[in-house]
Amino acid sequence: MTRQVVFSPSGRRGAFPEGTTVLDAARALGVDLDSVCGGRGICGRCQVVIGSRPGVEARADRLTAPGPTEIDYQGRRPLGPGHRLGCAARIAEDVVIDVPPDSQVHRQVVRKRAGVAALPVDPVVRLHYVEVPEPDLASPTGDLERLLAALEQEWDLSGLVVDPPILRDLQTTLRQGNWAVTVAVRHARDLIGIWPGFRDLALGVAFDVGSTTIAGHLCDLLTGAVLATNGAMNPQIGFGEDLMSRVSYVMMNEDGASRLTEVVRAALDDLLGELVTEAGVDRDDVLELSLVGNPIMHHLVLGLDPRELGTAPFALVTTSALDTPASDLGLRAHHGARVYSLPCIAGHVGADAAGAVLSEGPHRGRPLQLLVDVGTNAELVLGNQDRLLAASSPTGPAFEGAQISSGQRAAPGAIERVRVDRATLEARFSVIGQEMWSDQPGFDFGAVTGICGSGIIEAIAELHLAGVVDTDGVIRPPADASPRVVASDRTFSYVLCAEPLIEVTQNDVRAVQLAKAALHAGARLLMDHYGVDQVDEIRLAGAFGSHIDPLYAMVLGMIPDCDLERVSAAGNAAGVGAMMALLSGVARNEIEKVARQIDKVETAVEPRFQEHFVAALAIPHKTDAYPLLSKVVDLPPRPEPGERRRRRPR
Repeated sequence: MTRQVVFSPSGRRGAFPEGTTVLDAARALGVDLDSVCGGRGICGRCQVVIGSRPGVEARADRLTAPGPTEIDYQGRRPLGPGHRLGCAARIAEDVVIDVPPDSQVHRQVVRKRAGVAALPVDPVVRLHYVEVPEPDLASPTGDLERLLAALEQEWDLSGLVVDPPILRDLQTTLRQGNWAVTVAVRHARDLIGIWPGFRDLALGVAFDVGSTTIAGHLCDLLTGAVLATNGAMNPQIGFGEDLMSRVSYVMMNEDGASRLTEVVRAALDDLLGELVTEAGVDRDDVLELSLVGNPIMHHLVLGLDPRELGTAPFALVTTSALDTPASDLGLRAHHGARVYSLPCIAGHVGADAAGAVLSEGPHRGRPLQLLVDVGTNAELVLGNQDRLLAASSPTGPAFEGAQISSGQRAAPGAIERVRVDRATLEARFSVIGQEMWSDQPGFDFGAVTGICGSGIIEAIAELHLAGVVDTDGVIRPPADASPRVVASDRTFSYVLCAEPLIEVTQNDVRAVQLAKAALHAGARLLMDHYGVDQVDEIRLAGAFGSHIDPLYAMVLGMIPDCDLERVSAAGNAAGVGAMMALLSGVARNEIEKVARQIDKVETAVEPRFQEHFVAALAIPHKTDAYPLLSKVVDLPPRPEPGERRRRRPR
């Protein structure tokens, strides 16, 4: 009897006979699961965890019970709680297998990096050194009152609210500092920290919580310097690859929301620890944090119920910016640290979009800018200083390698750049982790593991330009037979790499068509509401958007026609916006005001969205001739409707 096995985070799945080891199943599917000892139960590198999906709960009996190999295991790498050895555990029922990062040969490359040299600094938390008069018998005034009086006299700070933990150590701190201390005051209102003597170190962390990856930036609150940047996979991916599957998990499991909240908070706390370790500082030095994320991530981190975001009218608990004690979110920082969450704009246009707006500033200029944060759920903002519109579009996970036959996330070994010779149809490509291209001496084909989002986009766009993929997205064999185009059941596939075999299948093209059509339709809907047929500039934001070649994005029809010189990557705009909010109170006021003025266009209830979606399924588009793009690249001629029907496969 066969059982279904799904591996996370890769999303690869297949049917295997009962009794197959997890390691063998992983190898058969090309899942990135490490093993140095060759499956002898010695190295412990193939550790996995039983995961869950809607309808497939995590139960220990989905794998066979631990046998002697696991019971007697004494390898150098300890077997973690809930972990199983993939080489010893065998499939007993349908099962979801989570492969932890430490068990992957090719660790995840987290692309979210802060690509900005300087940020405005207007510290929300300020340090104040103050000398406090010593007590004497003639005055019964308490130590706190004398401290507050000194702060008012020396720093003009009055009416301060004192965090309760300050009182616990106040007298000891004053005496350790010989009546000279440094205090941290937030918003000139809250006294959140006190240290003996002089201190000039105040740090903060900006978090960008994506559905796939989490990025963190450790900054000096006083200088704006970025001291460390790091990232991690979002462990919630084990509960669903996209946002709606996670909402479904919450709806179907009584403790679903609390479990998703628990794992993402733990990941944030771990990332905070990695950041301070990298910078050689202490957790207690972190006095302020900021947070951006799409609405569902935003709600889950803050412990808010996301279920209303799963159905129309997609109501948020709140769109306002929030201040939350870091300790309430399980983040081990200074006891007085607060987490500032940027405002959300509307259902499915969240704090990450607000961060991107703050970073890119379409509201600060005259050019009509289309800002696109490309992810499993694309968020789009269109406008200028006169007006801003926003929408979200369900692109799905295809752009991140999921639903693609040889797809994977951006990790070493993934094909990320593709070129196809127009005459011979021969391909050459580059992969993450190698500097040379596949047609250069010394290229290591053995290191090729799959194709990531940017690679599949370039492959399909190149095949369209070469005439292999037509306007309808159909892979068609050339007039002169090519070994690159092979029959596959009733369709054709393009062999991108023969060894290992990496193909672009008809289903791959369809998955990308659906994703790109949703993205394009969202943009066109915003343009309809703005009353324009063209935009002045396009900014592609997000980890994935930053690695798309604008030329191929336009050839494919992901975005509307635009002057290519005005189409560019925005980097991790949401993360930069989070840092701006971390470092500047003025920036917080700005985005809170702007977010309230953005008009939301709801694609789910707009009749024209489906019309735009259908037209955008064509490559690059059914009706838009892309005149600006045509000046740069020769697009294949579009067949007449009758010709297209005659050429369609039976």
